[in-house]
Formats: sequence, structure tokens, C-alpha cells
Amino acid sequence: MVNQKEQVKRAIKQAEEQALPQEAGAPEQVTDPLTELLGRAQSAYAAYVEAQKEVANAYRGREQQLERSCKEAEQQANSVCEVAVEQALRVREKAEQQAEEACRKAKEKAMEVYQESVGQASRVRKETIDQSWKVREESAEQAWTVFQGNGVVEGRTD
Repeated sequence: MVNQKEQVKRAIKQAEEQALPQEAGAPEQVTDPLTELLGRAQSAYAAYVEAQKEVANAYRGREQQLERSCKEAEQQANSVCEVAVEQALRVREKAEQQAEEACRKAKEKAMEVYQESVGQASRVRKETIDQSWKVREESAEQAWTVFQGNGVVEGRTD
């Protein structure tokens, strides 16, 4: 705003200075005050129009500068975004690898527990079968002993 006022004042001053030497250079001519005033008004208007052009150019320049600044800011934001996306991708990939490793270890542990459980179940089954056959043999021997009459049945009171 101050720049605009200064430019207008400068343009008016230039117009006035241009008008004064013309008057000083021709002292013999008699000028009509109305003509002189009209000339000064035309010079002032020309200076005003020139100042308007300068102001318009300054506004266009400022607008272009702002546009460049906006584009630069947009490029920076895009760059920052790309870096953040790449970093997030690396973090995700690392998390996936860790999760896959944890899953693999959990499967291995589950297999170990499964094999241990199967082994224990097999041992219990074998022991149960062995015990069952042992009881059967003992019962069969007792039955033969009783059948042959050589032994006394335990727990009988006659």
C-alpha cells in the first residue's frame, strides 16, 4: 500500500517536473492558465495511468511469486508424504516379517506339544494294554488254579 502511494507520488512529481521546464524554457510565450492547468491535468492523468500499470505489474509479479511459493510448498508436501509412505511401508513389511516369524515359531511349538502329547498318549495306551494283559493273565492263572482244585480262592469263608 505504501509502495503504491509512493509510486503515484513519484509519477505525479515527474509529470510536474516535466511541465515546469517547458514553462521555464519558453518565457516569451504567454500561456493561458486554463491551458496550463489542462496540460498539468493531462500529465497527472498520464502519470496516474502509468502508476496504475506499474501497480498492476507489481500485483501480477506478486501473484506469480505466490504461485511459485505454493507450487514449491506442494512439492515439499508431496516429497514429505512420499517419504512417510515409504517409511510406513518398511515398518509394515518389518511387522509382517516379525508376525510370520512368530507364527512359524508358534507352529513349531504347537508341533512339539502335539508330538509330546501323542507320545504320552501312546505310552499311556501301551501301559494300559500291558496292565490289562497282566491282569488277564493273573485272572486266567487263578481261574486255572481254582479249576484244577489246587488253590484256594482268596476272600472265601466257608
